[in-house]
Amino acid sequence: MATVQLKNIKKVYPFISGEDKKKTAKKKADEPEKKKVNLQITDEGVVAVQEFNLDIKDKEFIVLVGPSGCGKSTTLRMVAGLEEISGGELIIDGKVVNDIAPKDRDIAMVFQNYALYPHMTVYENMAFSLKLRKVPKDEIDKKVREAAEILDITQYLDRKPKALSGGQRQRVAIGRAIVRAPKVMLMDEPLSNLDAKLRNEMRAEIIKLRERIDTTFIYVTHDQTEAMTLGDRIVIMRDGYIQQIGTPQEVFNHPANLFVAGFIGMPVMNFFDGKLTREGDKFFVEVGGYKVELDREKEARLLNNNVQSQPVTLGVRPEHTDVSDHGVAAKVDVSEMMGSSVHLHVTAEGRDVIIIVPTLEMKQGYRMGDTMHFTFGGNVAHVFSKENDKNLEF
Repeated sequence: MATVQLKNIKKVYPFISGEDKKKTAKKKADEPEKKKVNLQITDEGVVAVQEFNLDIKDKEFIVLVGPSGCGKSTTLRMVAGLEEISGGELIIDGKVVNDIAPKDRDIAMVFQNYALYPHMTVYENMAFSLKLRKVPKDEIDKKVREAAEILDITQYLDRKPKALSGGQRQRVAIGRAIVRAPKVMLMDEPLSNLDAKLRNEMRAEIIKLRERIDTTFIYVTHDQTEAMTLGDRIVIMRDGYIQQIGTPQEVFNHPANLFVAGFIGMPVMNFFDGKLTREGDKFFVEVGGYKVELDREKEARLLNNNVQSQPVTLGVRPEHTDVSDHGVAAKVDVSEMMGSSVHLHVTAEGRDVIIIVPTLEMKQGYRMGDTMHFTFGGNVAHVFSKENDKNLEF
């Protein structure tokens, strides 16, 4: 149990010296060139994490999410002590731990690749850290068996990792972490090596586990489904910067900018070149000849920010669109039957658009090339600035 504070945390990877560059170049001469990520480069070096500020409450489950190379795993490794902090303060339970060794931070980490000792049994893997701390044998046995029962791996205690499936190995890795009863549990994409069915099962297991142990969780993933289902709050990152912090519902309903709007939600939000018109205290959005008034809540926020009429990027989620006999005209490209709903992939206003229609509400089938129309309500329209991509409501 612990509070964790990250105050203006920064991570800079210094440039390699000339001599080291030659060695590295020689070593990697035959390797294909890796794609460069869009990170800031300064005189100090490459900035991987910048201006990271976050207060994590005791027993809170925080998820860091974002595309590859955004700095989420680097941030986690700085909390763990596996990466040196270039600037700022990391505070655990009121104590600055920047210069404290990883073993003395009272944290545990679960890695993507399990990191189990292949020559040890499941029991020995889980007991290893306790043996190093010279915990009495009977207490070790009690803690290992309690953790094994929580994770439903008691029957595998005498097996070695090679005899287990991927999901079972990940449970062992989690069990090895929780036997220590750490103040903070760090998890770095622990489910990414599992197939879809196992990922769903393990997500449910982590939710159950969270209810049974009194620990603060920091979880890293690039999978927004994991972020939305697991996190009390989500931290969305891009190019080393925090884009938005909020509950899953907050970031879904009120995305701070275009990046968050496009990253959170599946299928992704539809975007259009639209027009925002202010008429007194009322606001209207228009696209493709379809005009709708925004709801009172949105209008109040726009009034508070003194927003004026302007061209905008209009965002509407696929599940918030309605097939209609009027509205925005669209040409059908593909119709996908998804069971409970149909996903219509259409072209409208020069953009690729997805419309989700509940199967029971489908009045007709659509084929490639058909023309149809769709509408949306003023309560689900998001307006973003053309200048800085920010949500004009906030």
